[in-house]
Amino acid sequence: MSDTSDDQGIPAPEGSADIIDTDYVIGQDNIEKQIGPFGLDIHNPVFAISGLAVIVFVFYTLALPEQAGSVFSWLFDSVTKGFDWFFLGAANIFVIFCLLLIVTPVGSVRLGGAEATPDYTYAGWFAMLFAAGMGIGLMFYGVSEPMSHFSSSIGGVAMGENGVRTDWAPLGGAEGNEEAATRLAFAATIFHWGLHPWAIYAVVALALALFSYNKGLPLTIRSAFYPILGERVWGWPGHIIDVLAVFATLFGLATSLGFGATQAKAGLNELFGIPVSSTTEVILISAITAVALVSVLRGLDGGVKVLSEINMGLAFLLLVFVLLTGHTIALLTGFVDYLGAYLQYLPALSNPVGREDVNFMQGWTSFYWAWWISWSPFVGMFIARVSRGRTVREFIVCVLLIPSLVCVLWMSVFGGNSIQQVLNDGYTAAQDADLPVKLFKMLDVMPLASITSLIGIVLVIVFFVTSSDSGSLVIDTITAGGKVDAPVPQRVFWCVFEGAVAIVLLLSAGGLSSLQSMVISTGLPFTIVLLIMCWAIWRGLTAERRNT
Repeated sequence: MSDTSDDQGIPAPEGSADIIDTDYVIGQDNIEKQIGPFGLDIHNPVFAISGLAVIVFVFYTLALPEQAGSVFSWLFDSVTKGFDWFFLGAANIFVIFCLLLIVTPVGSVRLGGAEATPDYTYAGWFAMLFAAGMGIGLMFYGVSEPMSHFSSSIGGVAMGENGVRTDWAPLGGAEGNEEAATRLAFAATIFHWGLHPWAIYAVVALALALFSYNKGLPLTIRSAFYPILGERVWGWPGHIIDVLAVFATLFGLATSLGFGATQAKAGLNELFGIPVSSTTEVILISAITAVALVSVLRGLDGGVKVLSEINMGLAFLLLVFVLLTGHTIALLTGFVDYLGAYLQYLPALSNPVGREDVNFMQGWTSFYWAWWISWSPFVGMFIARVSRGRTVREFIVCVLLIPSLVCVLWMSVFGGNSIQQVLNDGYTAAQDADLPVKLFKMLDVMPLASITSLIGIVLVIVFFVTSSDSGSLVIDTITAGGKVDAPVPQRVFWCVFEGAVAIVLLLSAGGLSSLQSMVISTGLPFTIVLLIMCWAIWRGLTAERRNT
């Protein structure tokens, strides 16, 4: 099996490893054809089911937009209200599981075999991790989420006629108390961008890396279930798992692309007066998808890696600029204070039952957890691709703790500066603006506003490109039966349809709300997949330790 893996672009384990003895050969179920100058190497039936379903979905949404919009709205309400406890409880399990791996002996297992060495430096690894993992989200929510929670918290609790809260404040709010409202706002924001989402990513990434690099199995989601399903994982149970992964990834990416297009459009309007219209969104998504196609053709190292490092450099410069030219002392002290607030409120925020802040819990947290879970096949596989050679303990610490701290720093600087503008300067334009515009309104009263706003737009666009390119790579790997060197036209197909799904949902069926509906609907079944995956990882790691 290890030789076959090596032939398909997956390095064989170096040193001792618990290679699984299976008769399955990567690509044995694939259909290989040459159509003119284009080659195809697709898994049967995963590619056919996934591709056909996406095409049908696009045409259905275009043909019956009002009906589709109603269905999406019903899905969103049903899932967020009926399964909010499930999303919150599952996310807690993922965090506990990851922390357990750090402190137990299985943390010494090395991904890729006992003698494997890392393929990338820490700098390159972190750059790709952030650009693919949370880039657009950090740009969109860096100012808007802390400010939104601050505004709702300081407004306090509001009750409807039926005795149900109508406000969006987390927990009990902090009516009229600016300091308490600020701390609660950041506790809620860090909750959504800290340990929980990165634990979700870490679970999927670890499963893929372990069962591919150590066990010699294909780089697909189904491989993680071999300890549970055995050889049946190559049949229909495995097909279903991989198809669910494709759907979750596609709609998770489409949602992020929708956010990115909306913010880029708002920024271009603020900076250059370009009209805010549906046409602008279509042009933006189409143009950026075209750039993503160029990145696809350049490959992982020549495309995503280069763009990720450029974006990380720009993001760091923007972060330092806001820190130094904004309310510097308040931002530096706030970072520590906000971490303390996060730890203080964490038990209450992560509680899945008996909550009164239903709007916050369902509209914010449930959506976020479904979004992260939908992104997890994409980000998880991408992290797995670039994490070979790390020990499990090193892997979990780096993927879970360090990125969480960087997210806290980003939110503290951007969100903290916008809140300080309200409290100290009396400037409320960012507070009053729509979500996509808040970042640009915050920058508007700072030095070099035109330059920094332009950098913000560039960051959104390049994050957009890296997400689209990376997502295409991941979906293509799944639908090619685990081959990481499948023909490029297949990745082009998925790149084009990611943009198409984002366009039709934005324009034909209710805008961002429809994107949110689809991501939470596909996130629900995949949550079950992730919970079972935790047990499979534990079994795989204990077997690995016994054999090394």
